[in-house]
Amino acid sequence: MKTPLSTSKNRDTKPSADLEQSVAGEEDPGAAIDIDERATAKAGRKPMSPGDQARPGTPGTGEDVCPDCGGSGQRAGRECPTCQGTGKVTVGIGGG
Repeated sequence: MKTPLSTSKNRDTKPSADLEQSVAGEEDPGAAIDIDERATAKAGRKPMSPGDQARPGTPGTGEDVCPDCGGSGQRAGRECPTCQGTGKVTVGIGGG
């Protein structure tokens, strides 16, 4: 004989975990992490440009020509916002 999934005995009980509270105790478990660029520079890591897929030097990545400015570093007479004027972006390479 199969046991029913829901009985009057367990229907009124609350879940054992509070799903509104983060397990790690974070105030907002869905919040993004803000990275301080000065801390990144102090750690010896290069900051990412908006068009980068990964931090420069990350294994499995390489430099490519910025797709928005074609490598000139300029777009519409101003610094390209995608590569921040470098004309290069870091992208994932390979695959398999």
